[in-house]
Amino acid sequence: MYVVPPPQRSDTGSGSNDLRVYQAWKGSNIFFLQGRFIFGPDVRSLALTIFLIVAPVAVFCVFVARKLMDHYHDHWGISIMVIAVVFTIYVLVLLLLTSGRDPGIIPRNAHPPEPEGFDGNVEVGASQTPQIRLPRTKDIEVNGITVRIKYCDTCMLYRPPRCSHCSICNNCVERFDHHCPWVGQCIGLRNYRFFFMFVFSTTLLCIYVFAFCWVYIRRIMAGEQTSVWKAMIKTPASIVLIVYTFISMWFVGGLTAFHLYLISTNQTTYENFRYRYDRRANPFHKGVVNNFKEIFCTSVPVSKNNLRAKVPREPGLPARPVGGGFMSPNMGKAVEDIEMGRKTVWEDMAAGADNCEAQLNNNDRVNIKDGELGEISPDIRTTVDAPGERAGIHPRRSSWGRKSGSWEMSPEVLALAARVGEPNRVGGSGSSSLTTENRNS
Repeated sequence: MYVVPPPQRSDTGSGSNDLRVYQAWKGSNIFFLQGRFIFGPDVRSLALTIFLIVAPVAVFCVFVARKLMDHYHDHWGISIMVIAVVFTIYVLVLLLLTSGRDPGIIPRNAHPPEPEGFDGNVEVGASQTPQIRLPRTKDIEVNGITVRIKYCDTCMLYRPPRCSHCSICNNCVERFDHHCPWVGQCIGLRNYRFFFMFVFSTTLLCIYVFAFCWVYIRRIMAGEQTSVWKAMIKTPASIVLIVYTFISMWFVGGLTAFHLYLISTNQTTYENFRYRYDRRANPFHKGVVNNFKEIFCTSVPVSKNNLRAKVPREPGLPARPVGGGFMSPNMGKAVEDIEMGRKTVWEDMAAGADNCEAQLNNNDRVNIKDGELGEISPDIRTTVDAPGERAGIHPRRSSWGRKSGSWEMSPEVLALAARVGEPNRVGGSGSSSLTTENRNS
């Protein structure tokens, strides 16, 4: 049998084996600059978004704004280009604030929460294992209206109101609005304000470029006394920009109008498509003015994830409690029974018993030679002697006296048992009773 060696523990003060939070992150996010920026797994789409913003503005500055500087000899000419460049930089900063920050991720729990009223002292029979199933949903009251919250199996927590689990980033996000592929990030509590400002500012930038392209065409018409069609032929860059910004205005402008409606009614995109508050009362609606104040006039909440904090390395899977386990509301098996993989054997009796139990669970027939049980500690032997408990082996199907086969107790486990056991107590009735049963069978 393969036995995983125990981890090498370094000095606590050295911290050589410690990891940063972003290095031990269990979500699908991508980090830059040692955890200072957090992006979604589709961060590559951010490059396309930046190109779609920068490229038309560059064309505008070269072929339109530069020509308008010749028509306006005062400071008006150069201000047209300066405003376009500064406004573009402002839009890119808002894009970075939307895409590169924590949207409101709720840290995961290491273990499922204990059910309400559970004191840990559950009395069961010899052949029963207490399995406590967590409720799938809970009802809480928000502003006098009952709201149902759900349990997240991945994060092992009950989601707060307006929280949802993003399947792309694999995180629970507070006030989840949607996952935007154009910015490569979830839109939630901490970046919704910047997302709206980005969309709204992009709309204004499109209007600005669209308007001054027409101004340049009118200047050509006035200077050369020609028709609009001939003027448009002389500046093809303006025609391309007019068509491009007109299409973009329908997209980002419509998105701006939709989110203005959501803000005024205090809804998220997820809630609008999922719950339809027009059919029932919205517990989060505070009035139009207060709804806008909540988005734009409140401080951004502090992130619950210190991505650069140090966390110790996980030594391995923790020892499972022998008395039973909690069941996930979506799983048909106990949490402790669905763990898979080889267990690490540490130098403590509880983990040794857990390893012995895992061997019994993974094999329907166990071959143990006569006399080997006499070397096992009483706690491990108790797990073997109780056929109805979590070993998962029916007493009639077991073959204690069988000496042939390809699966036997590992010498490492036996040596471990000899170190932690009490030999004077083992050679008693337990071993003799099993030997008698083996001979009779």
